[in-house]
Amino acid sequence: MTQRFPDGFLWGGAVAANQVEGAYLTDGKGLSTSDLQPQGIFGEIKQRVAGDFSVKDRAIDFYHRFPEDIKLFAEMGFTVLRTSIAWTRIFPQGDETQPNEAGLAYYDRLFDEMKKYGITPLVTLSHYEMPYGLVANYGGWSNRKTIDFFENYARTVFERYQYKVKHWLTFNEINMSLHAPFTGVGLAAGSSKQAIYQAIHHQLVASALAVKACHEIVAGGQVGNMLLGGMLYPLSCKPADVLETQQQNRDWLFFGDVQVRGYYPAYMKRFFKQHQIELEITPEDITALKQTVDFISFSYYMTGCVTTDPEQNQAARANILNMVPNPHLASSEWGWQIDPVGLRYLMNELYDRYQKPLFIVENGLGARDKVEADGSINDDYRIQYINDHLVQVREAIADGVEVMGYTSWGPIDLVSASKAEFSKRYGFIYVDCDDQGQGTLERRRKESFYWYADIIKHHGATLKA
Repeated sequence: MTQRFPDGFLWGGAVAANQVEGAYLTDGKGLSTSDLQPQGIFGEIKQRVAGDFSVKDRAIDFYHRFPEDIKLFAEMGFTVLRTSIAWTRIFPQGDETQPNEAGLAYYDRLFDEMKKYGITPLVTLSHYEMPYGLVANYGGWSNRKTIDFFENYARTVFERYQYKVKHWLTFNEINMSLHAPFTGVGLAAGSSKQAIYQAIHHQLVASALAVKACHEIVAGGQVGNMLLGGMLYPLSCKPADVLETQQQNRDWLFFGDVQVRGYYPAYMKRFFKQHQIELEITPEDITALKQTVDFISFSYYMTGCVTTDPEQNQAARANILNMVPNPHLASSEWGWQIDPVGLRYLMNELYDRYQKPLFIVENGLGARDKVEADGSINDDYRIQYINDHLVQVREAIADGVEVMGYTSWGPIDLVSASKAEFSKRYGFIYVDCDDQGQGTLERRRKESFYWYADIIKHHGATLKA
């Protein structure tokens, strides 16, 4: 068994602009779809009015405090940090012809700070947000014009940061559009399958055009897609359960199939026919989709089960994908089932399917942390969770899976995406802030901070199997 992770393996963490930056509308930033979701991606969409406040408006104020945070990441030994660019800092309404220089300059400062410590940027172009102007004025991704707006945005940042950023991702958890259409493609909940899949098609074309642009502009640039790794198991060995599981896994694997293979798979053509979905796909679209990604990145938090038995078909508590719970697994406080072995299984499935390098860009445990009287934060549960998952990553590497790196989700506490709360903490670094956005924002190292630093220092050799 491989004891140490391979040389060149990238160790770090992952954050998103709309969950850490704050600085709401600062320096010319426009209104994003995330700004209209004060209760998170599944909450009510609310128009902003003067004087109202969302916890995301300040978040952890990474916009102003990033030098302090990057220094802490460097102290842990990070060699990579996944972050995102807020599209609305570059093009506030989304359809401008000229970018916002203040926004571009901010990310110059951020990437320069990372370079100072030898931290490689892994940058997502659109992480659960887009300019609200494109939704209000064009209908979001339902409008083919949004492809052009996104390509212009992508080319703008590729040109600007071509010497600073070599690793890019297009759309965060692109398959989440099936579950949260406003977050993913700017469409209202309850939109028809026809409308959602047409918007997804436009997004897939835009992703492919971004790959093409990066390869043209960024010397040595690599672009990955980003999938929510929601692998499902059959609840029983009944053939009907096994077949239904295969079909439900294809619901999200189809995104990877298009982005890695460059065309729509036959099973999706059957799905479209059965659901009377007729996509507008131009010859130019077909050509564009052939621009495939260089690697596959994904998030992994949990697995679930599938059954055709209506009496057992109950959704897991607070489970964002409404998966049937696995009776053999424990769950977190938020109802997310914990399955480290599932990560190895997923990695092997993806590598067998695509034969391209993998990058684990989100994995972590959301939990309520307690600050002790002496100021310490003993998060042994987080250490155990990440240790067990990294052991399975090591096993997958021994299986022959090519893995570029691992970025834990939320290396510093941030506003959670699902419910926009601080009490669901992921970080190795504690941030003093509550669910109402009140607190000093003081940073404090948790026990997991020192543990993760040791894991990185020894290239995973000190993991406990």
